[in-house]
Amino acid sequence: MGYMELEGFVIKCLGGFYTVETPGGMVTCRARGRFRKDGVSPCAGDRVTVQTDGSGSGALIEILPRKNYLVRPPAANLDRMFIIASLYDPAVNLLLVDKTLAAAEANGIEPVVIFTKTDLGDPEPFLEIYRLAGIRCCAVCSERGDGVGQVRELASGKVSAFIGNSGVGKSTLLNAAFPGLKLETGEISRKLGRGRHTTRHVEFYPLPEGGYAADTPGFSTFDVERYRLTDVEQLVTGFREIERFSHDCRFTSCSHTCEKGCSVLKAAAEGKIAKSRIENYGAMYQEIKGVKKWEQKSKHV
Repeated sequence: MGYMELEGFVIKCLGGFYTVETPGGMVTCRARGRFRKDGVSPCAGDRVTVQTDGSGSGALIEILPRKNYLVRPPAANLDRMFIIASLYDPAVNLLLVDKTLAAAEANGIEPVVIFTKTDLGDPEPFLEIYRLAGIRCCAVCSERGDGVGQVRELASGKVSAFIGNSGVGKSTLLNAAFPGLKLETGEISRKLGRGRHTTRHVEFYPLPEGGYAADTPGFSTFDVERYRLTDVEQLVTGFREIERFSHDCRFTSCSHTCEKGCSVLKAAAEGKIAKSRIENYGAMYQEIKGVKKWEQKSKHV
């Protein structure tokens, strides 16, 4: 039987095997060794070329150009990033939300901020922060179905990743929006005695109306240098409202953290930028300042 080459979409990577959706069906592949030599590894979301004999197995021989790439969670070619925070257990961590948001913005991925468990808290103060920034946001109660239709609509036809702290309800929300997925949730996992970390790798699921959605492992820390947020210019692009007001700044190399007469700080003082956003920008600026240039080069992916 002869070999054929097909283009496909990497659904998941697990234990050195890559599951690729192709026009000829699913193909389970190992990658050819040259990827390691080139310092590039295939990841979920990659568009690739595979070589197969039609038996369902084959070799991944080429990674097609990526439009974007995240190191953690490892995913490529995202149209949208759904950044999930819960109003209760765990409580909202706005610094983590803003760091994830900045990574999306700096990588050209459209962010959507979602606050879950609205039956246990008021999302309005948090929604106001991101509305003021011009970022799409929604409030959801997966159990009651509130806001789920909006998430379904935003994810359909797109390549999306659902990202957030452990326990915020990513799998529960995906199941509510797309019941056919039947993802294991924290509740089921607790009954099985596995703890709350149900998702162990990035996996994309084809959606009924087109597109793919990825459930991703939860996390609680975030390293700015791993997300190409290693200098002030990159950081400013991660905060769209700060970038907007920075164009009026009379200082060419302004950090927008303490300079007298800075247009960004003036906008913040006038309530045009939410207090938490300018504070979290400042915290991330200090973090970047603490990363020495040689460290940036060695850690930059």
